[in-house]
Amino acid sequence: MFFRKDKSSGVSWLIVGLGNLGDQYEGSRHNVGFDTVDVLSRGLGVNVQRLKFKALTATADIGGEKMLLMKPTTFMNLSGEAVEQAAAFYKVPPERILVISDEVALPPGSLRIRKNGSAGGHNGLKNVIAHLHSQEFPRIRIGVGEKPHPDYDMADWVLGKPQGADRKAIDEAIGRAAQAVECYINEGPDRAMSKFN
Repeated sequence: MFFRKDKSSGVSWLIVGLGNLGDQYEGSRHNVGFDTVDVLSRGLGVNVQRLKFKALTATADIGGEKMLLMKPTTFMNLSGEAVEQAAAFYKVPPERILVISDEVALPPGSLRIRKNGSAGGHNGLKNVIAHLHSQEFPRIRIGVGEKPHPDYDMADWVLGKPQGADRKAIDEAIGRAAQAVECYINEGPDRAMSKFN
């Protein structure tokens, strides 16, 4: 896919939270990307509810840059379909597509910001990489913790809802991740990584 920067297109960044739509998935480990976009949108005074590009969307301004906030309506493992459509329409290059996802390899409540990288086994990120034909997009990964036992089903773990101290830590991380998005755009990746990693 060919990308070029075009300010006249009206949107210069895509902010993509990964998750699954539906009441049964709300509050699950896999939906922390959606939750981050919700926190961010509330802070920016917009509602992510316009259906476009196979996603619920809203436009918002951060530091003079116009964003498209996105919550793909496909299931998690098809998230790249929505990202590809929006990126092609607005001609947004991969380095301006910030993707927020859960990460089982990180302790609950920790954040990892990277400018690029592999999918690390995450099916949502894997699909975004496949559709963009690139790993060169930034991402914020929110730690949700490892499954409690090797025999525990991974799908059950990520679709489960954290409780107690884990819930508190993850909720706090979601709030920090929303701040990290604004920092990444306003102050750049190095500042965001030093402040939030």
